[in-house]
Amino acid sequence: MEQLKILHITCVALSFTGFFIRGIWMLQDSVFLQNKWVKIVPHIVDAILLTTALSMLYVGHISVLEHSWLVAKILALLVYIGLGVYALKRGKTKRIRLFFWLAGLLLFMYIVSVAITKSVTGFM
Repeated sequence: MEQLKILHITCVALSFTGFFIRGIWMLQDSVFLQNKWVKIVPHIVDAILLTTALSMLYVGHISVLEHSWLVAKILALLVYIGLGVYALKRGKTKRIRLFFWLAGLLLFMYIVSVAITKSVTGFM
């Protein structure tokens, strides 16, 4: 279980770093965003992240519905994915993409704080 947790936390860090860097590149209109690996690697990292999360639930015999902080984390994750889509792809203007990117960064921090505190309110 400890190895799963380490891999999960590593993927959290990689996922955040990737989202942060891609946001910077988006703001700079960088050609780096067009690299094939930039489009593929985040999906691999996020797939491993999700797999480790589900594996920890299974190994730990944890029911999501019995823990409100897990429900909050999952719901926030779904919103975060939507924010990321609009920040990096669907936002029509750079200003709109910036707004969604910043909102995504804040929501990511909330998700991490919920995971650390095991409370729906996180660090608030």
